[in-house]
Amino acid sequence: MRIVFAGTPAFAAVSLAALLRAGHEVPLVLTQPDRPAGRGLKTQPSAVHLLARERGLTLLQPTALKDAVVLQAVTAKDPDALVVAAYGRILPPSLLRAAPRGAINVHASLLPRWRGAAPIQRALLAGDAVTGATIMQMEETLDTGPIVLQASLAIAAEDTTGTLHDKLAALGADLLLRALAEMPAPRAQNESDATYAPRITTAETEIDWSRSAQEIDRQVRAYDPAPGARTQVNGVALKIWHARPEAVTGGAPGTVRSADATGIVIACGAGALRVLELQRAGGKRISAGAFLAGFKLAPGARISGRG
Repeated sequence: MRIVFAGTPAFAAVSLAALLRAGHEVPLVLTQPDRPAGRGLKTQPSAVHLLARERGLTLLQPTALKDAVVLQAVTAKDPDALVVAAYGRILPPSLLRAAPRGAINVHASLLPRWRGAAPIQRALLAGDAVTGATIMQMEETLDTGPIVLQASLAIAAEDTTGTLHDKLAALGADLLLRALAEMPAPRAQNESDATYAPRITTAETEIDWSRSAQEIDRQVRAYDPAPGARTQVNGVALKIWHARPEAVTGGAPGTVRSADATGIVIACGAGALRVLELQRAGGKRISAGAFLAGFKLAPGARISGRG
């Protein structure tokens, strides 16, 4: 099948690689313009850009999809279908109709739950037990189109956004190949079950120690590998990367109960959180033991934050 592919990050690159392995012809790839990234803010190509360049695929990085040049570039390739995965822009109606089989999307949730930009993080923050991937026929509105195929995936207690991302990228790529091979009849989404997954804001990453240990643990896992769950102690900004909730009581929320090589135990609104890995501003991710070797933190110390 001739497919024009649109995607940007690593999640999308997994689907593009699967299409190529399966023998689909990809005469054109759309991806976002290269953007500054990293500490040096050097311009970096996206994961899809890198893969397309490696495979010698024709690449287009438009700044505006409504530009007639984009539509002409797509239709000139005479595609059977468009495939979209984490592209980062809404396709205009002209592109949705540019191929006989329309445009299908690979989405990292069980639609209609978690429509939007951050479905993996929102599933973790909400404490969902199950997530999954959906292949959807695209419409003009965000993630509302009919469902072509779905598959579920249990969320493990230790899953982070990073680990779930990799699992769902692989699951979504497998579903995509099935959808293209089988072309099952789409079914409408149930609007009454719809929830939304807006982008994560900086304010959300600040830990509120008055919340339960389980909620804060989910926050830590949802913001790993980025942007990190934030707090501070004695004016020093910290990011917590790995922790474990514990069913212990006592102490005001945000108070250090104990601090040694086995972890830093901090009282929460309910239970306590044992911090196992953290990072000072400008530093590296290190174990609690390594952190304490260079930072004095005694029981009773106050970890600041909301609450």
